[in-house]
Amino acid sequence: MNTTSIFLLGLISFSAMANDNNRVELARQGWKATAESNQRVDLLEERPDLVLLYAGSPYAKEYNSPRGHQFAIMDVTNVLRTGSGSKAQGDPGASCWSCKAPGAVHLTQTLGEQGFASKTFAEAAYAMDVSVGCDDCHQQGTAALDLPRVHAKNAMNKIHMPFEKQTLAVKSSQVCGQCHVTYYFQPEKSNAVNIPWIFGNDADNIEKYYDTRRFFDFVHPISGVPLAKARHPEFEQWSRSIHAQSEIGCVDCHMAETTSKDGNSFTSHKITSSFNNFDTKCSGCHESAADLNKQIASNKRELDNKRTVVEKLLVKAHIEAGAAWDHGQKWSDLESALMDIRHAQWRWDYVVSSHGSHAHNSKEAMQLLDVAQNQVVMARAKLAKILKNANAAEINYPVLKSKAEAQAFVELNMEQLKAEKQQFLQDVVKKNWPSASYTIDQTP
Repeated sequence: MNTTSIFLLGLISFSAMANDNNRVELARQGWKATAESNQRVDLLEERPDLVLLYAGSPYAKEYNSPRGHQFAIMDVTNVLRTGSGSKAQGDPGASCWSCKAPGAVHLTQTLGEQGFASKTFAEAAYAMDVSVGCDDCHQQGTAALDLPRVHAKNAMNKIHMPFEKQTLAVKSSQVCGQCHVTYYFQPEKSNAVNIPWIFGNDADNIEKYYDTRRFFDFVHPISGVPLAKARHPEFEQWSRSIHAQSEIGCVDCHMAETTSKDGNSFTSHKITSSFNNFDTKCSGCHESAADLNKQIASNKRELDNKRTVVEKLLVKAHIEAGAAWDHGQKWSDLESALMDIRHAQWRWDYVVSSHGSHAHNSKEAMQLLDVAQNQVVMARAKLAKILKNANAAEINYPVLKSKAEAQAFVELNMEQLKAEKQQFLQDVVKKNWPSASYTIDQTP
């Protein structure tokens, strides 16, 4: 090989390296820009009935809409659901960090799944210094996609979708699906994260799994119903959508390929609404951005209306079940009605806990709400018969006009909870934890 050839190969190699470095920097800038997604909605204030439906679980204390990836560590640290980070006080363990930071991945690899899960929330905090960073999604030091969370790999194998054998579009969605997925904490494994897909990943089969092992996240303090909590099942809903069938994945819509000012093509790491990428990603199948927006808005409106109907029915069902207990009924008398409530609330929650059912799979979401409505109506019919036979007086249903009213109704001492949390943040978090717990000024 002559000197000129060696020089040209070196120049090409240097140019490729420069382009790679440039793409990494553009990705980093996009990651930092997730801090712009800083608005959130107090979901309990928006819909006070949620407080009653989630009574007995930490979600009744505080429940907000999600913000950008930059806020992952800060928000899980500060939310009332994680309390003061001590299992002795009934607060969650280290598993609550599982999807918030690459530090959780590294600790799990070091300690093992159960070793990590056995730590308290506070004991694992020292490793949480970057929110949702590069190593959450990529092989360390490279751009190659990875699925570093053991519970996610296991779950994909359960539904016969091993990560290594998927197309790029599916792989990228599986990477998102490590965290944008429903899960539970497995009690017999120190509360390690487990994704309940043994029978399948649709709402019916996950319910079958929970029922088979008689699992519940919490028992409702009024109705006595053992409830399973759904947690943002975006991957599950997407996996049965027309987009999934067409191999259009999460990255295609939310992290579109972009061209920088100097002409470099890169994947935007500023997670955005798919509508921002209409021209590059949607126009091949959808003729009009306005029509698509209109359709999505219509889907959301219909689902919101239906969920409201189901929520109101569920509130009444819980109150009626509580009245039945008060009139001396036993589990054997109430089991059928209580299980109907459990199943109805599971389907309702599977829809409303998802970040975007109206866009990801509105047809499935509406079908689930229809079934949930039928189930809760059936539960109430059974309870009405029981209450009539017990000569129960007319029931006074609560009218919950605000979050504060609802929390008082379910006997939550919010002043005490907030005071304890603030003391913990001041005395422990700001003195000892990484700055990611209280600021978004981080470097991946």
